[in-house]
Amino acid sequence: MASIIKNRDIVNDDWSVVRAAEDGALPTVSELPAGKVIVPLVLWQTEREALVAARGATEIGVWLAPDSEPADIAGDFDELALIAVDFPVFRDGRGYSIGRLLRERYGYKGELRAIGDVLRDQVRLMFRCGFDAFAVRADKDINDALKAFDDFTVQYQGAVDDPSPLFRRRAAQAGVDKVPA
Repeated sequence: MASIIKNRDIVNDDWSVVRAAEDGALPTVSELPAGKVIVPLVLWQTEREALVAARGATEIGVWLAPDSEPADIAGDFDELALIAVDFPVFRDGRGYSIGRLLRERYGYKGELRAIGDVLRDQVRLMFRCGFDAFAVRADKDINDALKAFDDFTVQYQGAVDDPSPLFRRRAAQAGVDKVPA
């Protein structure tokens, strides 16, 4: 069984990511593997009722591509066990924005997983953007990727994990009431 980083710990991953075939064809609901599945957004949009009827909300997750619109899934949070965001290549950073939008604009509170080309260099920043689970690329050492959380002890800018920038945190510690924006 594969492992993932979840909530800063290495755990067994009991989810299967469903992808389209090489010709672009998506599986039918009856062709999905047994157990918990993370399906592409387009499959969720076309087969939502059948997926929920067949699996229930505890065994269905949806993954978003870099060009997906998070608003398209905002009304479905209660029907999903998790949302994953695909990072198809290291240089495609649109998933970071999707993570922040899901957490900050749409208020998603469930598991937010990074899948695809997830590397150690990205894990800390993905966490700051709201991700709490990471399916590290299979050819990389997950134990090494876990160490990314300890690379930096102070962040200058605000993010999902700590919205207050460093200058405001220091001003609050010093007891200063008014800090210029």
